[in-house]
Amino acid sequence: MSTASSPYTEDLRLAHMIADSADDLTMSAFTSMDFEVETKPDLTPVTEADRSAEELIRGQLSRARGRDAVYGEEFGSSGSGPRRWVIDPIDGTKNFVRGVPVWATLIALVDEGEPVVGLVSAPALGRRWWAAKGGGAYTGRSMSQARQLQVSSVSTLQDASFSYSSLGGWRDIGRSRSFLEFTEQVWRTRAYGDFWSYCLVAEGAVDVAAEPELALYDMAALVPVVTEAGGRFTSLEGEPGCSGANALASNGLLHEAALNALGPDAGA
Repeated sequence: MSTASSPYTEDLRLAHMIADSADDLTMSAFTSMDFEVETKPDLTPVTEADRSAEELIRGQLSRARGRDAVYGEEFGSSGSGPRRWVIDPIDGTKNFVRGVPVWATLIALVDEGEPVVGLVSAPALGRRWWAAKGGGAYTGRSMSQARQLQVSSVSTLQDASFSYSSLGGWRDIGRSRSFLEFTEQVWRTRAYGDFWSYCLVAEGAVDVAAEPELALYDMAALVPVVTEAGGRFTSLEGEPGCSGANALASNGLLHEAALNALGPDAGA
């Protein structure tokens, strides 16, 4: 496979091994629905499965990559250095707690500020997506059983499929009118939401995906998957990668048009 050409192939293999263990833990909780749901200060839900999965991932990283820093949604930052693993143990916790299978564990490696490895494992969907810098993006059950990803070739907004998560956040950042007008310009809109929107962009099934409010751990694993599939991933201001507080991903051909369309509302 072409991932062998990436200098980060061994890190990607490690991410797969860690995801296998995390999947066992999270699927056990998901199928049993035997957990308590708490509300964090930002009013988002968290379960013991979120915390246990992050603890498991951190433990394996400590043994295998003890010199690397780690940043996770539940337990913050530990360590220092140019290499930092970024973890979202369960992206889509609101789906997880309601029995909706659209949730995933996100594992990324950021080297010198650049996301160079990304793995998205959605065991309830039976899907996994991954990429390493210079090695292409793939989906499948394992590195040996995979197909390479390629973004779409749709070049006009009127032919484009657009995926998002929710409406409220666009109002909060003063772009609700722009968002609604954009949905009228494109061919189709669906709220696949969370990680799935971006993985569908990488697959070529969706042409544009955007969210108004995101954290580093929501995005880091998705950047290599989209970009190694030939797409672009920026903030809504056009900053490349996951350095902003929001995201726009596309097949590249539509990116500038989408950036312009999703700008601040007039007078905002």
